[in-house]
Amino acid sequence: MIVDSKDIERIFVVDKVDPITFFGVSDENLKLIEKYFPVRLIPRGNEVKIIGSPEMVSTVENILSELIFIAHRNKSLQRKDVETVVHITRANVGVHKETPAPTGLHTRQELDEVVLFTKSGFIKPRTAGQKRIVEEIKQNDIVFVIGPAGTGKTYLSVALAVNALKNKEVNKIVLARPAVEAGESLGFLPGDYREKIDPYLRPLYDALEEMLPRDLLKKYMEQNIIEVIPLAYMRGRTLNNAFVILDEAQNSTSMQMKMCLTRLGVNSKAIINGDITQIDLPKNTVSGLVEIQDILKGIEGIGFVYLDKSDVVRHRLVRDIIEAYGQRNGNESKEEA
Repeated sequence: MIVDSKDIERIFVVDKVDPITFFGVSDENLKLIEKYFPVRLIPRGNEVKIIGSPEMVSTVENILSELIFIAHRNKSLQRKDVETVVHITRANVGVHKETPAPTGLHTRQELDEVVLFTKSGFIKPRTAGQKRIVEEIKQNDIVFVIGPAGTGKTYLSVALAVNALKNKEVNKIVLARPAVEAGESLGFLPGDYREKIDPYLRPLYDALEEMLPRDLLKKYMEQNIIEVIPLAYMRGRTLNNAFVILDEAQNSTSMQMKMCLTRLGVNSKAIINGDITQIDLPKNTVSGLVEIQDILKGIEGIGFVYLDKSDVVRHRLVRDIIEAYGQRNGNESKEEA
């Protein structure tokens, strides 16, 4: 029943997930949304009737769509998931209904930083350096992220790409790595070329598998909506409406770096990650990532983010290991001089 002459009714269809799971026990998930937004939600079968002002109905439709995505990915929907989406939405749309914010959650500022919901919760930048990555990719089409191992360069970049795909900001994701032998020979690895190259691409697969349901990831890869490829496979292509990530970019040559950057087409973004202290190129071969810092410095639309040991998000000892190696390399440089 419409309670105000300006109210409207709209039907939201619950698909891809079990309606009982989606609604919650005794429709508790819908009641939680009603608590924080001036709407009425009436479930019937696999549909929800939304009654309220046009603005609020559209807002709640977006909430329900987000919850469908989470429920489909996680194969469940927890109260904390609903609370988080509700709280973020309230902050974004400025709802002033006189109800307290959901309890047990992070601050509004922290929730505003959420990049992507995952099976284990949500991904947001955890260090000052990671926050700079998120800000730079909002403001620029190409961002170079340079820093040591363990700073979350790959993981956060993939999360940003998946979020852009989910929000239909891009139509595809291309994840690439140079196939450079780091102390091991490809020729002695078992299998065909694809099996030989997969170990180099495994970190990218690992990140994707944490962020997308297995069946959805498989579908995206079969349809080439998501591609995980060696860098050489990008030659000759033009990537429109794409989010491109070049990982381990310190192992790209000058020509490979130029080739990668000139693949970008209309409405595309790119993050180029690398650690210039771990270059595995042949001796006397210049790293494209080292060189590009001078070539592209100061160009509008291109950003650079430099991470250090304070941005390490792995085991606490990783930070100490990086510092120890840095001191050793510094001493060796002094001795050579």
